[in-house]
Amino acid sequence: MEIRSATAEDVPAVVPMVGRLIQLHTEWDAARFETHASVLAGYRHWLTARANDPESVFLVAQQREAIVAFLIGTVEESIPIYRVTRFGFVHDLWVEPDYRHEGLAKSMTLLALERFKSIGVPQVRLETAVANDAARGLFASCGFRVSTQEMLAEL
Repeated sequence: MEIRSATAEDVPAVVPMVGRLIQLHTEWDAARFETHASVLAGYRHWLTARANDPESVFLVAQQREAIVAFLIGTVEESIPIYRVTRFGFVHDLWVEPDYRHEGLAKSMTLLALERFKSIGVPQVRLETAVANDAARGLFASCGFRVSTQEMLAEL
């Protein structure tokens, strides 16, 4: 298994995984995660741009010729009241079901932390769905801690 930086040529293999990730999140909480019908076209464009962005961390895991996992993160800016003005943000991590429980997600997450450190940001943040116990355990094992808790009111 090879974990490497993604290229624009990898995006067509990643987009279906994004679709499965969106579907899973929508099943967990449609009010929070339901997306527009055109989301995958937008993701295709966004991921292609991230593949060439020096302030993005876009990783794929490749088994022979197949892309079986991806992680995408970007450098974001805080509002100017905080001491930390720039931070890394992991938007998405997905491992295809047949490749889970092999340490791949942890390896990708730790590599992403290294990459963000080399970019020069002092923090990396992410969000996980309340229903995603496995992700919270994974991220805790990589050094993440709970910092905030998002709450939602439907009106």
